[in-house]
Amino acid sequence: MPRSIKPPERSPRFWRFMAAYFDRFVRRHLNALRLARWGVPAEVTGAGPLVIYANHPAWWDAAILIVAADRLFPEHESFAPIDAAMLEKYGIFRKMGAFAVDLDSARGGAQFLSASRAILGAPNRAIWITAQGRFADVRVRPLGLKPGVARLAEIAPEATFLPLAVEYAFWDERGAEAFLAFGPPLSAAALLALPRPERLARLEAALTATLDRLSDDVMTRDPDQFETVLAGRRGVGGVYDGWRRLAAALAGRRFEPGHRNGDGAETRTR
Repeated sequence: MPRSIKPPERSPRFWRFMAAYFDRFVRRHLNALRLARWGVPAEVTGAGPLVIYANHPAWWDAAILIVAADRLFPEHESFAPIDAAMLEKYGIFRKMGAFAVDLDSARGGAQFLSASRAILGAPNRAIWITAQGRFADVRVRPLGLKPGVARLAEIAPEATFLPLAVEYAFWDERGAEAFLAFGPPLSAAALLALPRPERLARLEAALTATLDRLSDDVMTRDPDQFETVLAGRRGVGGVYDGWRRLAAALAGRRFEPGHRNGDGAETRTR
């Protein structure tokens, strides 16, 4: 009988602490984290382990994906591969389920598949992958997903794959907006019916379509197209908002720090 492989280290207590930290961090530094109304993740309870694969547009992705995992998939234990050199610098992520992958050596693929096999051996686990393996603008086509993501169907035939589009933009406030949208789920069984190159192309096509649709909504600058997962600090602050606050008081009006009188979007809670 083959020796069982343990999944990477993950402390539930430390996860809760750090998820709360990143929740506050996002609120403090971004204007909002928004989820497309059409891109709410499909019901996946009892559907086996999850492979959530995303594009990789910015430094912010790690914080945003941690918040998304905590708020949208609280019943799953989440894990993520990280470049080995980066994990050496940010070792704190090890206790959150991050595991090292050497992107510059042939061993990297074996490391990734070995850890992923252990993670996806339980139905209540999820692996989050920035599948481009590098920072890339949301407008870059083709996306150039790493082939390792397609191999996961072979080691986890019960898994469900969810494409996740991530984008950032500045709208009407000082802080940036972060946007998410999940595409329709893909079963590992359906992917396994395809040859390996076609499997990767199918995954890339699904993520590309999700990204394109999300970008169309972002360009409308209409918050009603989204649910608000997190709302940050609104307004500019300093002298500018001080003057506006005084003007509102003199006019007998309630001061609204944002440029919109409310953004019209509901806040999504757990």
